[in-house]
Amino acid sequence: MIKSLHARHHQLADQQRQREILENGIFREGRLPKFERKIAEAGHPALMPGELEIVQVNVGYMCNQVCKHCHVDAGPDRQEIMSRETMELCLNALAKNKIRTLDITGGAPEMNPHFRWFVEEAHRIGVSEIIVRSNLTIIVANPRYHDLPVFFKKHGVRVCSSLPFYNAGKTDRQRGEGVFADSIRALNMLNDVGYGRPGSGLVLDLVYNPVGAFLPGDQKQLERDFKLELKSHFGIDFNNLFTITNIPISRFLDFLLESGNYDDYMEKLVNAFNPAAVPGVMCRNTISIDWLGNLYDCDFNQMLGLGIDARVKGHVRDFDYVELKSRKIAVSQHCFACTAGAGSSCQGATA
Repeated sequence: MIKSLHARHHQLADQQRQREILENGIFREGRLPKFERKIAEAGHPALMPGELEIVQVNVGYMCNQVCKHCHVDAGPDRQEIMSRETMELCLNALAKNKIRTLDITGGAPEMNPHFRWFVEEAHRIGVSEIIVRSNLTIIVANPRYHDLPVFFKKHGVRVCSSLPFYNAGKTDRQRGEGVFADSIRALNMLNDVGYGRPGSGLVLDLVYNPVGAFLPGDQKQLERDFKLELKSHFGIDFNNLFTITNIPISRFLDFLLESGNYDDYMEKLVNAFNPAAVPGVMCRNTISIDWLGNLYDCDFNQMLGLGIDARVKGHVRDFDYVELKSRKIAVSQHCFACTAGAGSSCQGATA
């Protein structure tokens, strides 16, 4: 089994080392403009937030998979998981500020021992939308997870599931042997309780990201292709397909460096910069919370240890909606991935 960068004591397990690579190299030499310059040229002297609509909570880096391109560097060997006490602070922030969407991610968030309690409490206090980002295979990995589709249905969870492609070859190449078959089993189980079926009201979304060092194709066309292939071959229905550009951090950064594709990929992202994608980037309507309760502008900044504006209280216990709305969003060169082509966010294309 592939080990996480963290378990291998790899240089890229060091967040500062990742930040150094992104700030230097091809950018230090002046061959490519930095992100701050590009958004300034597009009329954004600084990236500022809009309305805060989503709180994305990373409940831990533990996962049953070790995907080659994982920006979290998640895996079975990662032991960092959010405590129930920190989850309570997150719930307090949601309730006090009447934030409509809780987006729960990981790792495999379902592996956190307090996960079900967290979902139940969020549902009880009236959070309008609860999203769970599932890798699908966790549902079939162990009998104790087999009832997750029913649990999700009971609490009105919107399930957002990773599926790199609609065939085994590309999926298993990115996520591990047998992942595609297990994903299909999990999708069938979700469909069986109504998820993704027309008229059910139970939303099942899929997330696609490219296998290699290239940008995703057109989101609408890929959604049509996925729906046709999954329905005709496996009888599977789902609601939306979101395309996400691979972010050049963590294990995908390792892949780029090892394969000699880093400079070319960054140049591709910079050349594909789209000013129209900037207003829709997720850091403008989302706050990310790590397993310790620290606040970040987005999940990618979290994984880089790129902290929130120093003028803002940086922990969920001090969550201040007004302060957060006035902050300056921290950026680096990985942000080009979110503004390339049609744009990229946890909700897919932005432009």
